Amino acid sequence: MTFDLQPTLIGSRVHLRPLREADHDVLFAVASDPLIWEQHPDKSRSTPEGFRRFFQGAMDSGGALLATDAATGAVIGSSRYAGLDPVASEVEIGWTFLARAHWAGPTNAEMKQLMLRHAFQYVESVVFRIDPANLRSQRAAMKIGAVRIEDRTDPTGRVVWVYRIMAEAWSPPD
Repeated sequence: MTFDLQPTLIGSRVHLRPLREADHDVLFAVASDPLIWEQHPDKSRSTPEGFRRFFQGAMDSGGALLATDAATGAVIGSSRYAGLDPVASEVEIGWTFLARAHWAGPTNAEMKQLMLRHAFQYVESVVFRIDPANLRSQRAAMKIGAVRIEDRTDPTGRVVWVYRIMAEAWSPPD
């Protein structure tokens, strides 16, 4: 069975669908809030040029998803799958951001639960690479059951903390 890196996933609070080129402007309207990126190493993502690079990377990844509010249909952010390693039976979930109106509530948890449920049909492990200064993302990862397992150096030479959830240890919410 081949891992579908761009599924459509439907929850009660959030819907995820494949990111398209036509989503650039509406997604930038969300990403242009500098507070979204205050704990991220690339704060330029709130600028047109910085977001253009981020968006192009998302499109090139083949695993980017657009998040919309299930009740209103409004675009509220994005996330993606990356780094699929069939040998290690592992995929990464990351590059997630949400409009501030959806912080500290159930939206991120539901989005990640949808993505985990999908991923665990294909792999045994999901990882999250998080900058050591990004406390918000670290708390969010731990809140859904991820455990810090190691430090890795990313392709740019930056150290990231790796959190992991194993399929065998994951229990989806009812």
